Amino acid sequence: MILARVLGSVVSTVKHPGLHGLAVFAVQPIETDGSDVGDSFLAVDHAQAGPGDTVVILREGNGIRSLLGDAKSPVRCLIVGVVDAVTATA
Repeated sequence: MILARVLGSVVSTVKHPGLHGLAVFAVQPIETDGSDVGDSFLAVDHAQAGPGDTVVILREGNGIRSLLGDAKSPVRCLIVGVVDAVTATA
């Protein structure tokens, strides 16, 4: 699982049939303190997230295919939760 911030939506007029009806967002991985880490990437929304939200992303194909109920899904990154708060302990 990856903690990330939603940067904005991605619009495409032509896409893989497995992505029809799914929202795609650009996301930025973050540390628990909210600072950016690594490169941004695309993720499909499965949690009704929106721009500015902190989210949890699943990056594991079999789990994603199981959640979407599609054994041939091309999705590699799936937003599975919107985070209300992050508390880091030492």
